[in-house]
Amino acid sequence: MHVRYSLAPLAMSALFAAPAFAAGLAVNIEIPRLNASEYHRPYVATWIERADNTVAGTLAVWYDVRTKTNNPEGEGTKWLKDLRQWWRRGGRELAVPVDGVTGATKPAGKHQLNFTEGTAAMPKLAPGAYKLVVEAAREVGGREVVSIPFQWPPTAAATAAAQSTATGKEELGEIKLELKP
Repeated sequence: MHVRYSLAPLAMSALFAAPAFAAGLAVNIEIPRLNASEYHRPYVATWIERADNTVAGTLAVWYDVRTKTNNPEGEGTKWLKDLRQWWRRGGRELAVPVDGVTGATKPAGKHQLNFTEGTAAMPKLAPGAYKLVVEAAREVGGREVVSIPFQWPPTAAATAAAQSTATGKEELGEIKLELKP
């Protein structure tokens, strides 16, 4: 008696199975053009907070990332603590630079960021209530924090209503959050 096993049906089902996509979010951050005699690009931190105000994950930090040869005192990182809320809630424990999270300051304009759950920038989130928080601080300027509450995970039915906006008053313009199921 011979027993024959075939892996063909299993291989075919794996080949044509629907791919599993992870949920994610898109964040649009507007840095307004300010009419100032001494203008400096703002430092910006973007993160997700849990309902108890602890940091679930830092999505992006924009700061002066010049090399040590151009900036021997490391002044770029020295001023990260001016992003006070982010710094106190978890920024001080972050060893910058972080690949995929930190980057150079951005000019005035609209900037889009996309994140997929389970990546370095956006960890897996437990179901529940969260806030997207964006904080900006500028040398010889002000400091501003804008937050947008959201529920995780997003559902397909909530896609149309899953876009939220908030607007800053001076250092930040329109902040838009789009959840992707």
